[in-house]
Amino acid sequence: EASQTPQPVYERIELPPVKPDVTQVRLFGGRCPCCGERVTAEAPPGLGQGSPFGQSIVAMVVYLHYAHAISMERLVTLLDELFSLSISEGAISNILARAREPLLDATAAIEKVVLASPVICSDETSVRVKGRNWWEWVFVATIAVLHVIKPSRGKAVVTALFGETRPEVWVSDMLASQRGHGVEWQVCLAHLLRDAKYAIEDGDTAFSAPFRLLLLRAVAIGRRRETLKDTTLRQYLYDLERRLDRIVAAVPIGTAGHKLRKRILANRTHLFVFMTRRDVPATNNVSERHLRPSVIFRKVTNGFRCQWGAETYAAFRSVVSTAKANRASVYNTIRFVLSAERPDGTMATVG
Repeated sequence: EASQTPQPVYERIELPPVKPDVTQVRLFGGRCPCCGERVTAEAPPGLGQGSPFGQSIVAMVVYLHYAHAISMERLVTLLDELFSLSISEGAISNILARAREPLLDATAAIEKVVLASPVICSDETSVRVKGRNWWEWVFVATIAVLHVIKPSRGKAVVTALFGETRPEVWVSDMLASQRGHGVEWQVCLAHLLRDAKYAIEDGDTAFSAPFRLLLLRAVAIGRRRETLKDTTLRQYLYDLERRLDRIVAAVPIGTAGHKLRKRILANRTHLFVFMTRRDVPATNNVSERHLRPSVIFRKVTNGFRCQWGAETYAAFRSVVSTAKANRASVYNTIRFVLSAERPDGTMATVG
């Protein structure tokens, strides 16, 4: 009868067994007694003839294969053991093929947003397609990310995509094919920090060491831009340029130092564009982060056997990267894209 209060409070979490929910559809029909024509009932929406696998299975297969780099053979085993779902590798391949069109439709909308963005961060990485080296390009805007896979690493890829459109600022490394696409160009300072470190290790303490410290100072100031006034940022920019004048006057030691100094003299106007533009990052790290899953996928799967597979994966990565940029659920976004109604009035998936 004495009053009691809860003492230990804890939880234990379990997952219930997951089994497929199967809906059997029977379409009745017969012959019309008036005209003699044989007719069959129409299926309910979403239950038309075609693949027996519904939208939830389609979204999960696409998500697990592309987002987590699970091969088709392992995916067959995973679905069987975890979900008691019997599905063949051929059926998975057909699911991925049918996912191509809705993913490309979503990518077309993403492309329009990217092309209209004032600031673009871009990078590229190698990918294997049909046993050959192709290149996956990424173009990162504020709220949209576009991936494309092309057989070339040249400037023509960007030109074909952007046409006459020129973003206000282009952020990239110093690769020749990444130059000349924006009104202004912000060189990735992270790449220059790496080059400066290499030159220092090569023995250059006259130019590379103070230049590296200058870049670190610029990056540190850039992280505080939101709390600084425009006039203060312009003063910092003037101070950085003045310090750079003194640094480039030094004579480097060693071949690596001389090469680095030559590159800086040719591109010094592109070093501190971010200082007075708060929407421009000092490094191109955001592009590399969006390419990292593709590098992992390449190492696990060794690439694509056909071109449509590469196109589908690039479209998938565009949708996923854009979802992450907007802090949306990746799986829910994929499920929405694959189940959305297409412009021709048909559903993106059948079954």
